Amino acid sequence: MVIWFLAIVGLIVLAVLMWRAFGPTLLGRVDNTPRVVGPDDDPDFLWRLKRDAQRENRDPHSDDTPQ
Repeated sequence: MVIWFLAIVGLIVLAVLMWRAFGPTLLGRVDNTPRVVGPDDDPDFLWRLKRDAQRENRDPHSDDTPQ
């Protein structure tokens, strides 16, 4: 009976150690690969979109090209 208990505990410990060594990355670990930002999450894109919309509302017939 004791041998079965020790075997089960040993397997659980082994499984936990294998999971920690080869499992998914930890939550606190920093990933060095650059993250792709979608247009809805990109503050620069949203700022340019708002700026362009304000320009359209201000004078819809004007071009930004000098005469």
